[in-house]
Amino acid sequence: MVQEMNKPKAQKKSPSEGSSPADEIVYSLSDIPLKRVYTKEDLAGWEPERDLAAPGEFPYTRGIHTNMYRGKLWTMRQFAGYGGPEETNARFRYLLSQGQTGLSTAFDLPTLMGYNSDDPKSYGEVGVCGVAIDSLEDVELLYKDLPLDKISTSMTINGPAIIVFCMFLANAQNRGFDLKKLNGTLQNDIFKEYIAQKTYLLPPRPALKLIQDMMVFCTSEVPRWNTISVSGYHIREAGATAVQELAFTLADGFAYVDAGIEAGLNIDDFVPRLSFFFNAHIDFFEEIAKYRAARRIWARRMRDHYGAKDERSLKLRFHTQTAGCSLTAPQPENNIIRTAIEALAGVLGGTQSLHTNSMDEVLGLPTEKAAHIALRTQQIIACETGVANVVDPLAGSYFVEWLTNQMEEGANEYFRKIEEVGGVMAGIEKGFFIKEIADAAYRFQQKLDSDEFKFIGLNAYREEAPGQKIEILKIGMEYQSRQEERLKSLRERRDNQKVAETLSQLKKGLQTGENSFPLILNAVKAYATLGEIANVMRDVWGAYREPAVI
Repeated sequence: MVQEMNKPKAQKKSPSEGSSPADEIVYSLSDIPLKRVYTKEDLAGWEPERDLAAPGEFPYTRGIHTNMYRGKLWTMRQFAGYGGPEETNARFRYLLSQGQTGLSTAFDLPTLMGYNSDDPKSYGEVGVCGVAIDSLEDVELLYKDLPLDKISTSMTINGPAIIVFCMFLANAQNRGFDLKKLNGTLQNDIFKEYIAQKTYLLPPRPALKLIQDMMVFCTSEVPRWNTISVSGYHIREAGATAVQELAFTLADGFAYVDAGIEAGLNIDDFVPRLSFFFNAHIDFFEEIAKYRAARRIWARRMRDHYGAKDERSLKLRFHTQTAGCSLTAPQPENNIIRTAIEALAGVLGGTQSLHTNSMDEVLGLPTEKAAHIALRTQQIIACETGVANVVDPLAGSYFVEWLTNQMEEGANEYFRKIEEVGGVMAGIEKGFFIKEIADAAYRFQQKLDSDEFKFIGLNAYREEAPGQKIEILKIGMEYQSRQEERLKSLRERRDNQKVAETLSQLKKGLQTGENSFPLILNAVKAYATLGEIANVMRDVWGAYREPAVI
C-alpha cells in the first residue's frame, strides 16, 4: 500500500532535537505521508510529455476534452427519488425547472433487492430511501411527460438493473422514442455490490451473465446508453481509502472489459459506453490527484494491454458525487461547506457529471429546500468562481503531480494483489475486498476515536446546546398502501396468461444460456412485476451468501 511504499525519509524529531510542528509527519486522509513542501526533486523520472501531455491528449491526465468546461459545463445532477413514482416525477420537474441538466433516479430498498412492494420482506421500506418501482406501470408514471430524448437519465440500480432498464425502454418505445437516440446511464455495477453496498440479487457469476446480455443488446440497439457506471462511490462510502477506491474501481472496470470480450464484443464497440462513478471526499488535493491518476491508468491499460484503437475507448468518463460519509448529523449546516469543497475538487479533477449532496442527507432524504441549495452550490462554482475558465489549472504543481504519481503507484500495487488472488471474481468469492475495506474503515475509526482526525461538530468544536432544527423529509406508510393497491389492481387488469407465458419463456432461456434481455423485455411489456421476474432468476440461479471474513 502507499503508506508502506512511500515512508518519508525524515522522521519525527524528539523535543531535545529541536522539533517543531513543521518537522512533524502529517498524513492525507488515506494515510499517505506528506512532506512540508514539494519541489522538482520530488518529480524525479516524471516526464511531462509522457505523463501529462495536453488536455484532450493521451494519457488524458489533464482531462478528456481539449476545452473541458469552456466548451460545455459538466452535467448537473441531483439524486431524486422517494415515495411513489408520482412524487418523484414532481421532484424531477422541479429540479429541471431550476436548471438541472440530467435526471438521477434513486430507488427504494425493496426495488434494489428485487422485491415487490407487497412482499412481506418490503414492509416498512417502501419509498423510504428512493422511489418504489414494481412494474412498467410505475415507470410510466415516473417519467410521465418528461423529454427522454432531450435529457440524460441515470438510474442507480444494480442487482435487478436489467429488469428496471427493460421497463424504461418499454415505456420509451410506447411513447414513440427512438431507442438509438436515448442518452443516459445505468449503474449496473454488480461487482461493487458484493464488495461494498450489498444490494445484490443473485450469485456473482450469473449476475455477470445478465450484464453481458445487456452489453450485447445495448451495443447494437441502444448505442448511446452507458450500460455500466463502474462505481467507486459505494466502495469509498464503505470505508475504503482513496487509493483503494481508485484501484478497486478500475479493477472492476477491467473485469467488465474482459466480460464484454468474452461475450463476443469488439472492444472498441462497447468500451466507449462504460462510464465511471467516483466519490468526492474532503481531502481536497488527494481527490483531485485520484481523478487524474484514474484517467491515466485507464488510458494506458486500454491501449497497451487491450489494444483499443478508438480514442473513445481510452477516455475515462466519470460522474462524481460528494461524500455522504463526510456529512455529520451535528451542525448539519456545516455540510453545505463540506459539499462545496468536495464539489470543487470534482470540477478541478475534470468530472463530466456532478451530484452535490444535500445538507440533510445524513438525517433523511433531501427536502426540496436542501436539494435547491445543493444545486445552487454547483451553479455558483460554474458561474462565479472562474474555475471553468482554464483547463486543469493545477497541472505542473509539484505537489499535485507527485500525489497523482502516488495514487497511480498505490493502485498498481493493488492490481498486483488482485491478480495474485485470482482476479476480481475470485477476490469477491474469497472476501479479499471486504477485508481490505473493513481494515481501512477500522483504522479511520481509530483516528476519530483518538481525535487524530478532526471532524468539526463531531469530535471537535462540538456544541452542547442543539443547533437550529432543520426540516426532515419523512416517508410514511401511505406510499406502501398505495403501491400495494396498485399491484392488486394491475394483477386484475393485465393478461395473466400472457404474463405466465413470458415468465416461462424467461425461465427456459436462463436455463439454456440464451440472451435474457429480449425475454425480460417481453415480460415487462406484459406487465410482469419486478418481483415476479426476479423470482424466476432466483429459482434458476439461487441466492448468494457472502463469505465470512475475520
